[in-house]
Amino acid sequence: MGSDRTVTILGAPLDLGASRRGVDMGPSAIRYSGLDERLARLGIDVIDCGNVVAEIPEVAAETDVHARYLPAILATCAEIAAEVQTIAERGQMPLVLGGDHSIAMGTLAGLHAAHGPGGVLWVDAHADMNRPDNTPSGNVHGMPLAAALGQCGFSIEGFKEAPWADPSRVALIGVRLLDPGEKDLIKELGIRVMTMSDVDRLGVEGVLTEALEVVKGTGFVHLSLDVDVCDPTIAPGVGTPVRGGLSYREAHLCMELLAEADALTSIEVVEVNPIVDHAGATGALAVELAASALGESIL
Repeated sequence: MGSDRTVTILGAPLDLGASRRGVDMGPSAIRYSGLDERLARLGIDVIDCGNVVAEIPEVAAETDVHARYLPAILATCAEIAAEVQTIAERGQMPLVLGGDHSIAMGTLAGLHAAHGPGGVLWVDAHADMNRPDNTPSGNVHGMPLAAALGQCGFSIEGFKEAPWADPSRVALIGVRLLDPGEKDLIKELGIRVMTMSDVDRLGVEGVLTEALEVVKGTGFVHLSLDVDVCDPTIAPGVGTPVRGGLSYREAHLCMELLAEADALTSIEVVEVNPIVDHAGATGALAVELAASALGESIL
């Protein structure tokens, strides 16, 4: 990627989808860690269009224990979708900063509006494929991929009904914790899931080669990166940490291979929680991984 490519940063400071507070400060933590300067050093033209508006739990209405704060979350997702559609239609690459992973519904609705159906690389310790009728927690950040595939009945005002991505072009990478309802839906839809066991057996390159084959095609190819895919030893400041994740080099190699493939049309980085971080380590890692996905290399 060179200076002929423009990356437009959009912050989505939403934490209504999670049970632990703090990821609403994720966009600020990532920016403070030097995101735009890092990308500019790669010769990328960087635009920061600020943040969408997001309510906080103290004022948002919790109307449904099976999908907590859903109306307020979908209102923020409508703003995200509109911004992402505009950015994409200008020929720029959206880089959306979360916030909890429920923001992905807005990102994918906006990409679908701009490009039609597309593919998704969901790089995450979790599948985020629960539905309101089987969710263990009622937290919407555990549902956005299922919602984007039209399985939750959620709608975003001003945008077409889901699905916003093609189920046959979705690949999950780094998964290591699934709920029973997620396992059932994965089997029902035939979603390709590459767990950490697959990473152990095949290596990062083998897993990425297969994933890229799954997601390729017309429309868009979106990277949804939940930093909790990394092991908590290198990413302590995340919304829902799970032991046994990607190492520092595995995570970077994953992003470097995506950059080499030159397949991505959009990126989002979610679930950075500076409240539980250690000296800004996770915000800094998020910047490094975004830079690797956008072409930064060792040599």
